[in-house]
Amino acid sequence: MPPFTRTPTPRELRQDVLLAGVMLVGGILSAGLSSIAKVYGADQAELWTAMPYVIVISAALAVRRRWPAAVAIVVSLAFVVATSLKVPEIYAGNIAMFISLYTVGAWMNTRRSAFLVRTGIIGVMAVWLVIEMYRQAIDQAHKADVVAGMFSPLVAFLMLQVLLNVLYFGGAYYFGERSWSAARQRAALEQRTAELERERELSAAQAVALDRVRIARELHDVVAHHVSVMGVQAGAARMMIPQDPQAATAIVAGIETAARDAIRDFHQLLDTLRAPGDSDDGSSTVGVDDIAELAAASTAAGLPTRLQVIGEAAPVPRLTAVNLYRIAQESLTNARRHAGPDAEADVRIRYEPGAVELEVVNTGRLVTGLRPGLGQLGMRERATASGGSIELVPRPTGGFRVRATLPVGAPGPGPVPAPAGALAESGSGAPGRGGESS
Repeated sequence: MPPFTRTPTPRELRQDVLLAGVMLVGGILSAGLSSIAKVYGADQAELWTAMPYVIVISAALAVRRRWPAAVAIVVSLAFVVATSLKVPEIYAGNIAMFISLYTVGAWMNTRRSAFLVRTGIIGVMAVWLVIEMYRQAIDQAHKADVVAGMFSPLVAFLMLQVLLNVLYFGGAYYFGERSWSAARQRAALEQRTAELERERELSAAQAVALDRVRIARELHDVVAHHVSVMGVQAGAARMMIPQDPQAATAIVAGIETAARDAIRDFHQLLDTLRAPGDSDDGSSTVGVDDIAELAAASTAAGLPTRLQVIGEAAPVPRLTAVNLYRIAQESLTNARRHAGPDAEADVRIRYEPGAVELEVVNTGRLVTGLRPGLGQLGMRERATASGGSIELVPRPTGGFRVRATLPVGAPGPGPVPAPAGALAESGSGAPGRGGESS
C-alpha cells in the first residue's frame, strides 16, 4: 500500500471558510461581552484591540487544512500576544488554538513534522503559562501582603489552571491522532474495496470468456458430427441414385434423421444458454448411455462401429458423462472424415476402480502427423475439465486412437449390459486394451 496522504476536498475547504466566518462572528460577540465583564480587571486593553486579534485567528482557520503547521504557529503567537496585552477576548482564542493543534495532527502528511510542531507549541506554551502564572501569583501576593510560595492558595489555584491546560492540549493532540488514524483506515478500506471490485470485474470477464469457449466447443461438436454424417450420406445417396433408387431413398431418410437430430441438439443448446443459473456442460442431457446410440448412428452413416463395455458400472458425474460422450462423438466424426471409405471403428468403455476409460480406435489411412484443430483442442479441454487425461495418437498400421481416462467414484455393483443398438462383442472375442482392429 502506498504511503497515506490526506488532501482536503473542495467541500472541506469551503467548510473551513464557513468555520472562519462563524469564528469571526463568535469572536466579536465574545470580545464585546468580555469587555463588559472586565475579564482582566483594570488592566484590560481597549475593546478595539480585540478586532485585529479575532480577524487574524479567523483568517488563519480559513486555510487550516491547506497549511496546518503555519496556521497553528500563527494562532499560538496571536494567543500569546493577545493574552500578554490583556486583549478582552479569551474564549474564541482558546477554541482557535484547540482547532489549530487538532488540524496539525489530523491533516499534516509529514508525521514527524506534525509531532515536532505540536510538541514544540505545547512545550513553549507550557513554559510561558507557568512563568506568567507564577509572576501573577507573586504580584498578587505582594498586593495582599502574604508570603508567596509554591503552596499558597493563589499558586495552588494557578497550578490547577496548569492541569486544565494539560488536559486541553492533550485532548487536541489525542483527537488529531485519532482523526489521522481513522482516515488512514478508511483509505485502506476503500483501496481494498476497489481491488475487490477490480477482481470481481476480472472474474466476470473470465467467466464470460469461459462461457464463450464452452459455447464454441458445443457448437463445434454438434455441427461437426451432424454435418459430417449428412455429408457422407449425401455422397452415398448421389452414387446410389442411378443404381438403386430405393437404397438411395433410405439414405436420404437417414439424412433427414441426422438433420432432425442436429436441430434437436441445437434447441437443447439454446435452452441451456437461456436457462438461468449454472450454465455448466452438466446441464446437457447426453451421457455415457447415449454412446450406444452414437455408435449406431456412426454405423448408419457408413462407418461400421462396434461398442464394448468392460467392467462393472460406477456412478459417473454428470459433467464427466457429458465430456465422455462429446469425446466419443468428436472421435467418430474425425474417423468418418479422415479415415477413408473402408475404415471401421471400435468404441470401448472400460470401468476401473475410481476411473472410467473411453477408447475409440479406427482403422483407415495412415496418419503421418497430427494437425491440431478445434476438435482435438476441445477433447483435451474436456478431459482436463474432468480432472483426467487423454491420448491422441496415430496407429502404426493406419487409423487413429483416442484414449481418455477420467476419474469417477467407486465402482458400483453389477455388470453393465451392452446398450441396445450397439454391436456388442463378448469378452473373449473383443480386442483388449489398446488393441488394434482389423
